[in-house]
Amino acid sequence: MSKEESTVPSTPAPPKPAPPKAPAKPAAAAAKPAVPRRSFLSWMTLAWTAFTASMLAAVTATARFMFPNVLFEPPPTFKAGYPNEIQVGQVDERFKQKFAIWLVRTAYDQYANATGIFALSTVCTHLGCTPNWLEAEQKFKCPCHGSGYYKTGVNFEGPTPRPLERFAISLADDGQILVDKSRKFQQEKGEWSNPAAFLKL
Repeated sequence: MSKEESTVPSTPAPPKPAPPKAPAKPAAAAAKPAVPRRSFLSWMTLAWTAFTASMLAAVTATARFMFPNVLFEPPPTFKAGYPNEIQVGQVDERFKQKFAIWLVRTAYDQYANATGIFALSTVCTHLGCTPNWLEAEQKFKCPCHGSGYYKTGVNFEGPTPRPLERFAISLADDGQILVDKSRKFQQEKGEWSNPAAFLKL
């Protein structure tokens, strides 16, 4: 080794640059998630259940449409007991709920010019509510709009435009009172004087 070579200081070699980092791979979560088989089956079950329920509802509605509403009403003609079961001056309310009538026994009826019984409708002639019989005041009073009727059925207060209606009444073969609601009589038409509108006793 020569003298010159030994006196020249040696310079270290420059460090090698680090290799560039490779880009990070996307996380597995970022990948398209797979639907678990069990979850898929539960969604399919729910979908089929909803579809089946909607089809059953549609079939039920169609079947219901094929059978219209039927209103079961009591027969228009019925027996209402014996005349002696009703006292003179009494308003019999036994048939108010089922047949919508009152039986009234009077000592004298000016329309029939006789003593007897008549069948009075419980339907207010104003808007169809059901009046109440007020024994203390001896009148029928409608709770809806205040219409008032005498015991005869004639209106005297409130908005009602006309008297209550009467129904056909007679004696059956067995002696019981027979009421026929298919025949009605209106006072304003002069029908209360019809013999069928009053049972003479």
